[in-house]
Amino acid sequence: MPSLPFRVCAALLVSVASMTALADPMSPVGTWNTIDDETKKPKSLVRITEKDGVFSGAVEKIVDPAKQDSKCDECAEDDPRKGKPVIGMTILTGLKKEGDNVYAGGRILDPNNGKTYNARVTVIDEGRKLEMRGSILFIGRTQTWIRVN
Repeated sequence: MPSLPFRVCAALLVSVASMTALADPMSPVGTWNTIDDETKKPKSLVRITEKDGVFSGAVEKIVDPAKQDSKCDECAEDDPRKGKPVIGMTILTGLKKEGDNVYAGGRILDPNNGKTYNARVTVIDEGRKLEMRGSILFIGRTQTWIRVN
């Protein structure tokens, strides 16, 4: 039977290998700085999580102190997020892995205008950036978000 120090080292090695496999840098799971289209500066922090193969994202922080109390006043009347605080709000829902580093089939809400868009996410730059594509039919825009962790 191997000695105790050997067994402890082996167990630690297996644990580290398991954690590394779980922390896939090409996954969208993590916290991301959204970048303002006009100023090119960080606008908010969105945390993307995964449950049962479905990815969603919620606003954790708004960078501009003057907008800390922002609410989704422009959301549709039948949207349960209407009039609710943007901080803590789930704005990204229903994404599923579609291919290598690509997640699609979800929806994203722009709380500034209350509109929802089809969402497609591509993790790029070795997991340091995320291309968020929001579109209606073939019209849309792509933002690059920067990983915080």
